[in-house]
Amino acid sequence: MKTTLRTLLYLALIVWLGAEVFFPIVAAITFMTLQPDTHLAGSIVGYLLHILHNMGLVAGLVALALLALAPGWNIYKPRTVLAPMFLVVLMIMCTAYSQFVIIPAMERDRIAAGGAISATDPADANTVDFNKLHRRSEHVEEAILLLGLATVVLVARAETTRA
Repeated sequence: MKTTLRTLLYLALIVWLGAEVFFPIVAAITFMTLQPDTHLAGSIVGYLLHILHNMGLVAGLVALALLALAPGWNIYKPRTVLAPMFLVVLMIMCTAYSQFVIIPAMERDRIAAGGAISATDPADANTVDFNKLHRRSEHVEEAILLLGLATVVLVARAETTRA
């Protein structure tokens, strides 16, 4: 039973971090393939980002639940799971912020700019705000990835102190 629960915890982290690692590659390929139509490429990437965020939220909640239950099942010592749990909560908060604050604001800017950001004047206020939000979104995704890597390290550390 302990092995199964640890496996589920690792799987949740692998799914989330794997998606975070490979998302930029998928986005780059999408934009290279659809280079003449950046609006279509952006729509596809936006849809994929929505899927990534949903996967992250579910995987994060699963990982958080398993970390919270692990000490009770004598999988990890209670103190060793506090830091990974805190990092997973931060990852969930960053994901929710990106999904429910940044992306809707980018969509409002895109619509206000006429539907296609690439066809607008770079000095347009909506375009400037869209680009600022896009950079923020990238930084948030990078933070999620770094927090996830730190979580993996701390879970591995909890695994070694378990014995």
